Amino acid sequence: MKPTIKSSMTGNDMVLCREKRTIPFRKEEFEIMYHFYKDTDGEQYTEEFTDEVNINQVYNQYRDKYNLPFPDEIKAIRAKYDLSAIKMSEVLGFGANVWRNYEAGEVPSESNARLIQVADDEMEFGKMVKLSPHLDDKTKEKIIARIDAMLKANDGWKMAYGEEDYVMGTDPGDTLPDHTTGYRKPSLERLTEMIVYFAETLKPYKTKLNKLLFYADFRHFQLHGYSISGARYRAVTHGPVPKQYDALFDHVTRRDEVMMVQEMFNDGNLGTQFLPKSGRAFRKELFEESELAVLNEVAKRFKKDTAKQIIDASHEEEAWKQFQKEHEIIDYNLAFGLKAFD
Repeated sequence: MKPTIKSSMTGNDMVLCREKRTIPFRKEEFEIMYHFYKDTDGEQYTEEFTDEVNINQVYNQYRDKYNLPFPDEIKAIRAKYDLSAIKMSEVLGFGANVWRNYEAGEVPSESNARLIQVADDEMEFGKMVKLSPHLDDKTKEKIIARIDAMLKANDGWKMAYGEEDYVMGTDPGDTLPDHTTGYRKPSLERLTEMIVYFAETLKPYKTKLNKLLFYADFRHFQLHGYSISGARYRAVTHGPVPKQYDALFDHVTRRDEVMMVQEMFNDGNLGTQFLPKSGRAFRKELFEESELAVLNEVAKRFKKDTAKQIIDASHEEEAWKQFQKEHEIIDYNLAFGLKAFD
């Protein structure tokens, strides 16, 4: 985020400011960390990226309060059935562009949100498809055949999902996303790919890799109001780490996503380095441009830092200080105070 911009009125540098403010939305009020620029004459201004992070904070709280689906969840539902946004709108009885607008970030009404969440269930969606007056018979048959195939593979899918829950630190009964996941649904696929990225670009040791993942997720939240992977982070002695980092690293090595090489140092300590796997390329298509930019920024920021230096940097963060005593899960809202990128 730009620390200063030029004022079109005075020509002076305007400093980025943050302060708590209450913002109205749908007849309610939500307290956010409001971002704005202040000119030398006292006038306040916002730009596109400050508007984005401000409104995303409001939307995140509203969705969390009423258990409404987030954009990435809505996109995943449509991708599961391999349908266009228009077709999804037709099946659920929405207006032609409504589903597309929801994927782009518009907050659905509570009634539409419940329909979307019901549609995530294959059997229930199949019923909707059969009842839809907007689909021809050939299209219905194609969708139902896809759903039948998904249901037949359901047992294997449940086993895989159980592993993802464990590795990502998702507890039974969790209603996610929320402030501990950066308002993103936890994604083992995306977190794995972040590890692949850092193994390719920096070849880090385990301690440093834990901090790189933390800074990537929290930096994106600071800039855009949501994380990259939806991972939860704990504040342990040596800084923030993914909640189940040992299970996470075991998962990526068992699946040959990266190589873990152990090395004995001169002081007798054993280090574990993450290296790229031959033939395993980073899948950048899983990420938005803003997410790729943050991964690149984090890699450049900490490229030359030793494990001790990145630990020391993380110990300066309120995100670690406020939760380290009991090794608690860190609240992403503290990302707005990150110091490593000042």
